Amino acid sequence: KLCEGIFKVLVKDVPTTCQVSCLEVLRILSRDKKILVPVTTKENMQILLRLAKLNESDDSLEKVSEFPVIVESLKCLCNIVFNSQMAQQLSLELNLAAKLCNLLRKCKDRKFINDIKCFDLRLLFLLSLLHTDIRSQLRYELQGLPLLTQILESAFSIKWTDEYESAIDHNGPPLSPQETDCAIEALKALFNVTVDSWKVHKEVRLRMVFLPTWNLSGLFL
Repeated sequence: KLCEGIFKVLVKDVPTTCQVSCLEVLRILSRDKKILVPVTTKENMQILLRLAKLNESDDSLEKVSEFPVIVESLKCLCNIVFNSQMAQQLSLELNLAAKLCNLLRKCKDRKFINDIKCFDLRLLFLLSLLHTDIRSQLRYELQGLPLLTQILESAFSIKWTDEYESAIDHNGPPLSPQETDCAIEALKALFNVTVDSWKVHKEVRLRMVFLPTWNLSGLFL
């Protein structure tokens, strides 16, 4: 009943602070698989997608006041998708992977939105972990490889001097905790996207070895 009440509030024109409070409660509740049945309907998932600015009609991220709502919505979606097979199926139906890639492109070269980028990447990682067919979609249809590598290059301030030669500003400031989290989430998603391909070394210009040692039990937000 509480979950249903929350969505009744979220569809109304209420202040941002009220939206954030409702989403924070929903995020906590969404850790429990038993209460997700009323949450994982197409209508309610679409409400969260709208609040997370994952609709194609949203052209830009201009209103800073909306950022906390976007972040909390993405956190809720991470928990819900991880805990519910119905939500996972609806994610395919709603083409969530494409929407996440679109939001990532809106985040490109924008400051102060690392939280949005981080939880967008985490949700993309979860989808590519839970649905092997999404890996192929990300690789080919959605151009996920260049998108994810651009995010990493931006995080590490990498400049390419030649096709296989890069230059890094070693005198630059260290990565902030938020930038580090974004890089980690991008690497996790990148691993899933490339794990099925024996041509990885030809397509990804990253001179590193990444082992999937993350603990799924620590994903709850």
